[in-house]
Amino acid sequence: MGVIETDEWLSRDFDQPVKIIERMMDEPTDFYSYLQQFGMYKPTQRTWEYFKQLKEDKIWGKVANLHKEYRKKWNGDDVDIYIFPSRTNNKGGVSFKESMYLFVPPLEDPKELEALFIHEYHHVCRLNRQKKDAKDYKLLDSMVLEGLAEHAVEHYCGRKYRAKWCEYYTDKELEKYWNELKKDILHTSRKDTLHDRILFGRGGFPKLIGYALGYYITRRNKNENNNFSRKINFYSEAENFINSNKNA
Repeated sequence: MGVIETDEWLSRDFDQPVKIIERMMDEPTDFYSYLQQFGMYKPTQRTWEYFKQLKEDKIWGKVANLHKEYRKKWNGDDVDIYIFPSRTNNKGGVSFKESMYLFVPPLEDPKELEALFIHEYHHVCRLNRQKKDAKDYKLLDSMVLEGLAEHAVEHYCGRKYRAKWCEYYTDKELEKYWNELKKDILHTSRKDTLHDRILFGRGGFPKLIGYALGYYITRRNKNENNNFSRKINFYSEAENFINSNKNA
């Protein structure tokens, strides 16, 4: 486990990403389409240049060092980490209990890579410590997962490295959206189409409103040290973040 040598896979089969995915699972076409939603590259001259720059910048070794560092800090999990060029100039990723996928463009600031790693590895650690399985998550679980990950980014890297969606809306706007959507949020399961519509802001909902609300409701529970304890970060159930008078 740890950082997988996807740089070698890319060197051989860059123009055949589905063939690369075959090394990971039995249904590569569907999974490649899924990963593209989070930023995985399509074979183009630009993304080939991205890949060459990532190799030159030794991104695989840097991520391995970050994994070692944060695994020790958080008593975290040893997972498979797959690194690929991003489709655009924006970084992205997606994580599961046993694996992480990072989609990286050339980055001048090393803190940007750390911020991406923290966000996704935080997901891994929380997913592995929650009592319920990810497939049984409700929308509130997904929102809290995203919110807490960005608070970790802010704590370790600084406010400037937070995701842009943390500042899409004012507190007044978020309070309004929370009051309007609370009933749906509390009763929508991951299997419902409404889950992704609210989380990502599709089908008439404001852009990434679920993410922004996740950051908003978790921010109200920060302690005086402007951070969350490990118990809150990884073990506290999502419902605990709305059971105070502040979030009722």
